[in-house]
Amino acid sequence: MAALPDDLDALRAALAAAQAEAVAAQAKAADAEAALAQVRAERSDDQALIANLKLQIEKLRRDLYGQRSERKAQLLDQLELQLEELEAGASEDELLAELAAERTQVVPFVRKRPARQPFPPDLPRERVVIPAPGSCPCCGSTRLCRLGESVTETVERVPASWKVIQTVREKVSCRDCETIAQAPAPFHATPRGWAGPNLLASILVDKFAQHLPLNRQCERFAREGMPVSLSTAADQVGHACAVLKPLLDLIARHVMAAERLHGDDTTVPVLARGKTDTGRLWVYVRDDRPFGGPAPPAALFHYSRDRGGEHPEAHLAGYDGILQADAYAGYGRVYAGDRQPGPVTEALCWAHGRRKFYELADIAAKARRGRNAAPISPLALEAVTRIDRLFDLERGINGLTAEQRRAVRREQAKPLVDELEAWMREARAAMSKHAPVAKAMDYMLTRWDGFARFLDDGRICITNNAAERALRGVALGRKAWLFAGSDRGGRRAAAMYSLVVTAKLNDVDPQAWLADVLARINALPQTRLHELLPWEWKALRDAAKAA
Repeated sequence: MAALPDDLDALRAALAAAQAEAVAAQAKAADAEAALAQVRAERSDDQALIANLKLQIEKLRRDLYGQRSERKAQLLDQLELQLEELEAGASEDELLAELAAERTQVVPFVRKRPARQPFPPDLPRERVVIPAPGSCPCCGSTRLCRLGESVTETVERVPASWKVIQTVREKVSCRDCETIAQAPAPFHATPRGWAGPNLLASILVDKFAQHLPLNRQCERFAREGMPVSLSTAADQVGHACAVLKPLLDLIARHVMAAERLHGDDTTVPVLARGKTDTGRLWVYVRDDRPFGGPAPPAALFHYSRDRGGEHPEAHLAGYDGILQADAYAGYGRVYAGDRQPGPVTEALCWAHGRRKFYELADIAAKARRGRNAAPISPLALEAVTRIDRLFDLERGINGLTAEQRRAVRREQAKPLVDELEAWMREARAAMSKHAPVAKAMDYMLTRWDGFARFLDDGRICITNNAAERALRGVALGRKAWLFAGSDRGGRRAAAMYSLVVTAKLNDVDPQAWLADVLARINALPQTRLHELLPWEWKALRDAAKAA
């Protein structure tokens, strides 16, 4: 250790030098910390940008080529969740880098964000004016002239508010005959008029479209200052479903008048004694848009306690058109030749047939399972490749007329189908009946007429995805509300799903539509009830806005 100087001035100089070195070291440490924060912010921004680009590329591929595999829907959800986390982390790192740069000479890092879209013009604007200075901050003069203003917009969400609407009906008495007169009571959406139409629509949409059970809705109402008991909310749901029954009947008649229907079903847990049973929700979708049909799309749901074949037979009583569905044996009764008023035409789904091959050729799934996974089947991979050619062809003719679709299919799709059938029969002859690929081939070959029927009718789609899309909300909802309380609750859910899904198919906001329907349905004559159907309601609204 060096000896300290005895001179007081020398000691002061040494102390000052040590303090200067400490300050310099602190500055270097701060610079290093700021630089590290900059690097972290840049890295987070790069990761968020990469995730965003991946998501955009995948969406563009899906728009161009459609859903290429069963994993794509899950992949999009994963990419969106990953992007959400990376964007939040990048913003946090940017703020930390900015705070670190304030203490140093380092230039703060600024993220390159995509251009934000302007706020919708129909949103109400609230002006908060900050007055200009009363005097010049430079010289103090009060002789100022207005040059204009700078406007900065920020969006704010107003929490839900409640209000009680008092409908007052004045009474008058006649001085001549002493008769008391009063305006008639207004129509209410439900008996006794406890809940307004907007509140009723909110409860219904939150339960059946947003999958929010009534008990959670009641908890939210209580936090907002309006306590509502669960039994009261359930009572309103039952009344609203009864009020909407005539509209549901119109939708049912519209669906069953279709030339071609998509049909499918899914499970729904139903509360039983000390356990839950497995019920079924059936859906029949009318969607003529793929072959250029003018009829608006609609969906009709039914509930049953089991999956017996008598249920689709009852649902389709009187129907003799085309049914696109899977190979469920319960549909066999409606396909019978001696059925009255006539047999339903069977059209099978190529997506179901392809899926059995895809499970045997899923390279990604095999890689996740490791060395113990079964090897990829070359025959299954070849079958998927051949079927995908048909899917590529179908995307090009979506929306054409039925005649145009049939002509293209006879010219381009029929050779592919014939080649696929010949290849499958030849390959199947050399296999054991216990081989997994043989079972996938048998699924299609034993029902080949149903699979090939789309070649002769342009109204038939190659897949049954319209029905599966309609059931997607049920699959999401049962994870939230867990089970239906009873068979009656299952039938009520089927009715509400019919209304909500039909509104979505017609690009109609279910909340706004149901609120208007509940406000008007009791006062509307029966002859004008069709005006409340989603597609007519939307057309009348658009015409009113245009006028």
